[in-house]
Amino acid sequence: MSIFFDLILENNGTDNIFWIFYFMNLVLAAIAFKLGFARKLSLLKNIFVYAMLFVGTYIITVFSVLRMPMTESLIIIIIVLAIYRMRLHFQRKANHNA
Repeated sequence: MSIFFDLILENNGTDNIFWIFYFMNLVLAAIAFKLGFARKLSLLKNIFVYAMLFVGTYIITVFSVLRMPMTESLIIIIIVLAIYRMRLHFQRKANHNA
């Protein structure tokens, strides 16, 4: 069911599968946070958010190792948020020029 799980299992075996998924999910969750959160945060708030993201990714990774499509869901979230941000950018640029 999970495309990435099968691909990683095929190429790397089962030795470090949890840490591979943990790192992938952490990077993808950080990208999704950056794309989805509009306001700038102070340094202390940013540190807190990323610390919670670091802890919360553990749960996502457990689900990924259980062959649930968590990594694929994060990729879809990033694609949707990137499309939204691009459209918002183009819309603001068009309104600024008009």
